[in-house]
Amino acid sequence: MVRMSSLQAWAILLGLSLGFGIWILLSRMPIFVGPKLARRIEPYFASASSGMAAATRTRSANDRLPASLIGQLFGRLNRPVIPRFKADSVVELRLRQSGSSATVQDFRFEQLIWMLAFSGVSLVLQFLLGPIHLGNALVRILLIAFGGLLGILCRAKLLERSASRRLSRMKSELPVVLEFLALCLSAGESILDSLKRIADLGKGELAAELGKTVRKVNAGMPLAVALRELETSLQLVPLTRCVDQLLSALDRGTPLAEVLKAQVQDSKEQFKRDLLETAGKKEVAMMFPLVFGVLPVSVIFAIFPGVFVLQLGF
Repeated sequence: MVRMSSLQAWAILLGLSLGFGIWILLSRMPIFVGPKLARRIEPYFASASSGMAAATRTRSANDRLPASLIGQLFGRLNRPVIPRFKADSVVELRLRQSGSSATVQDFRFEQLIWMLAFSGVSLVLQFLLGPIHLGNALVRILLIAFGGLLGILCRAKLLERSASRRLSRMKSELPVVLEFLALCLSAGESILDSLKRIADLGKGELAAELGKTVRKVNAGMPLAVALRELETSLQLVPLTRCVDQLLSALDRGTPLAEVLKAQVQDSKEQFKRDLLETAGKKEVAMMFPLVFGVLPVSVIFAIFPGVFVLQLGF
């Protein structure tokens, strides 16, 4: 039996990591993986069918073997082993809410890159702290695994933060969009023409989403189905409530302008409540610079002149 030293074990581990990394990088290079026919024609059909675009992106992601293997691995780890990892459906929702065009497989690949990066940083720190006896090989391996897990969770947290910020911007834009939509309907335009005008003139996130909805309707999708798909994919509560009221008004023949004016008022009230709630949460955080920054400086300015005068007098 051949005994293996710790240096040889580290060399084998680093060699396997280097080979796996080179394999992943080569699989992502266009010179080795050329664009498929479906990928080349996808921009011409993305606006016509979101399902076709999503299926095309999924197939192109599965063509890259590392990304496919990684996605299957994380998909298996989601349920029985690490329940804190986001499931594929949650990741797909977060990607849609953040406005990203990446697929779940692409996100899993990014998580692998972050895992390898954090594991590499942990390994480098261990080598730098080598003279300080950090522990045996098991502790080192556990630290590397902890670094990889931290990288995975950090990438998921960044995606969640990006989705939350985009939804917050859309929520703040909703009253203005509804008010402009009510104005267009009061002027005699149809609901589709009003949505098209908002998509053409608007510059925000919600206007861009309405533009996608208008393109789907122009491609043949019914307006009710397109609006329902919009609220389902974003899952923004004020937008969902507005779409439900709008579709109910279309079914019953209720004047849309009056319904939208009521929705504008509700959205403004909800925005005020959210603003007051945010201010209440920030009130405690604002005490920290006051207590630890402004107050000590004020005390120093009040005491220092007296101490200086006493020192000069004696």
